Amino acid sequence: MKTRELVIIGGGAAGLASAISAYEAGVHDILLLEKSDALGGILEQCIHNGFGLEEFKEALTGPEYADRFIQQFLSYPIDYALNTMVMHICFHNEITYMNEIEGVVTVKAKRIIYAAGCYERNAGAIMLPGTRPNGILTAGTAQHYLNLDGYMVGKRVLILGSGDIGLIMARRMHLEGAEVLGVVEIMPYSNGLNRNIVQCLHDFDIPLFLSHTVKEVIGKKQLEKVIIAQVDENKNFIPGTEKEFVCDTLLLSVGLLPSSDLLIKIGAEPCFKTKSVEVNQWLESTIPGIFVAGNVLHVHDLVDDVTEEARLAGIGVAHSLKKNKKKRTHTIRLEAGNLLSYILPQRLDFPLEMENVTLKFRVKKPLENVKIQIRSGTKILKTLRRPFLLPSQMEKVKLEAELLLDIHETVIVEVIEQ
Repeated sequence: MKTRELVIIGGGAAGLASAISAYEAGVHDILLLEKSDALGGILEQCIHNGFGLEEFKEALTGPEYADRFIQQFLSYPIDYALNTMVMHICFHNEITYMNEIEGVVTVKAKRIIYAAGCYERNAGAIMLPGTRPNGILTAGTAQHYLNLDGYMVGKRVLILGSGDIGLIMARRMHLEGAEVLGVVEIMPYSNGLNRNIVQCLHDFDIPLFLSHTVKEVIGKKQLEKVIIAQVDENKNFIPGTEKEFVCDTLLLSVGLLPSSDLLIKIGAEPCFKTKSVEVNQWLESTIPGIFVAGNVLHVHDLVDDVTEEARLAGIGVAHSLKKNKKKRTHTIRLEAGNLLSYILPQRLDFPLEMENVTLKFRVKKPLENVKIQIRSGTKILKTLRRPFLLPSQMEKVKLEAELLLDIHETVIVEVIEQ
């Protein structure tokens, strides 16, 4: 059995950035495994612009953004395999994968970066009421059909969910000649970025129905109608608010879930708030030697943040392979406090061996004029003020290592309304 210093699972934005980062940090025996027939991951079907505003200070399309990293990746002597499916990871970091060239192969990895991305929730996951005719697709599937295969999925389209991909597909379908009847969102606010709400809906006069959801899907072989209704604060339908739409397509943009099953199956500590696994400040899971980065760790709204996070994982791998690495002395936990959906990382292993730790979190609802407070018990470590916070935007706060020198209890990050 061959042994590798580092095996990376996933060749999308996170996999490519972590491979480049690890190589530049001194890890040269790398194997990257990608299940599709090309590097770049989901970016290849995202032909709209808006990528790279933070990373490159310019607006790129998804393929353009991916190509910059693919070219840099290919300039290094890093081994990779396409059309390769990872079948199993065992606790001792042995990876079994399969492809048509090598067959079934088992390789041992000193370190693993798991960057397998995420997948879309479908009609079954949200218990969509009514029949199951043709014409109900996830927004990402429709995007693949339209942008990569050249198939138009419908002529009269309704979209359920106001996540970014739903908003982007509303504009895309409109530009391709479809009649987009509206975007339906169960929450009283949109779950997409503000720029997408403006550029994809307002600019094309596409209505957004907040506090509404699908009450019934009608159709036998083909989708015929969708009935939506307004909901109250408890998500119960309000009688008399029904609206009927005659349509042949219903696109679902109802959330993404990290593809973390393989990690949880082998014993990585799950995090139910992120629907993934717990990691430390270097993005190492509770299984020693397995690092996690990208949308498989938590769903991002910007690929630039995925890249930044993946670089940290690559550096973390190089750091963990050092012969003079200091032994862990103790661990403290981080918890999401008031008004937070989750916090990353979930634990800090000491010594930190970094100048500051970037904490990432999302809030549960739109907030204005708030205070972000980081504390351990009654000791306030850091306080920041924000004019507003939105659930659709991941927040980042740097916590200086010197503030944690005498801390041994749980650190809580919370938001306080003024």
